[in-house]
Amino acid sequence: MNTLIILTGSPDAALLRSQLRSRRLVAASLLCLAAVFATPSPLAASEAGPRLDTAPINPTDVVSLQSGARTFANYCLNCHSASLMRWNRLMELGLSESQIKDNLMFASDKVGELMTVSFSRKEAKQAFGAAPPDLSVIARARGADWLYSYLRAFYRDPARPTGWNNAVFENVGMPNPLWQLQGERVRVEQAAKVEEGADKDRKDSHGAAHKTFKYEAVKPGALTPVQFDETVRDLVNFLVYLGEPAATSRKQIGTLVLLFLLALWPLVYLLKREYWKDVH
Repeated sequence: MNTLIILTGSPDAALLRSQLRSRRLVAASLLCLAAVFATPSPLAASEAGPRLDTAPINPTDVVSLQSGARTFANYCLNCHSASLMRWNRLMELGLSESQIKDNLMFASDKVGELMTVSFSRKEAKQAFGAAPPDLSVIARARGADWLYSYLRAFYRDPARPTGWNNAVFENVGMPNPLWQLQGERVRVEQAAKVEEGADKDRKDSHGAAHKTFKYEAVKPGALTPVQFDETVRDLVNFLVYLGEPAATSRKQIGTLVLLFLLALWPLVYLLKREYWKDVH
């Protein structure tokens, strides 16, 4: 049997040791990454919030975006601002300058101005306990599903200073801005249904009996539940557009670039073969 012997002080030995050390480092890094991604995060598990409904939005639906802009201007822009957005950007949605001025602008004079409000943050903090956040990028921060579920989850709660609470964001300081459209609901507590064969005295981790909640309408709104969901969908659709108005065009340009590169690839491959034919 032939044995390869490498002297300790030879250049080949140093090279071999360097290669082995590099391989060990790579293997250790891969094991660490696998452990990180395979182990569930305790923080993520503890922050599991309420179930969110999927927002049926369509960023290319111009009619939905126009309806959402109307709802935003009438019900959100009283307290919240969108200081990163200018009114004239709405002309991309098919609205004329006169339509924007006559139907959407209430506190500004020029369509080139930002979507701001006269309600100062100091006054808002005194009224609600916290200043209403700017909504320019709220959809990117919270997500469309969260906003869609949140705006539909308000219910009457006499224990709260505003008289309102929210099933998605418990003890929120914001009142329901769309209550005239949705109507008023109350939350009714009820015992959880126990399946046959299950322990009827089962309790949660705090020792309390399992309970569920249902919401009952006590005062109808101006819209039916289906119409209200459509209004909220349009509003969320506009908030997503507000976070990145160029998102649709960006995706279209990205698709065209990928198609161009895909068409260019055979030519590049043939050119590579032509350059390297004498080498191979």
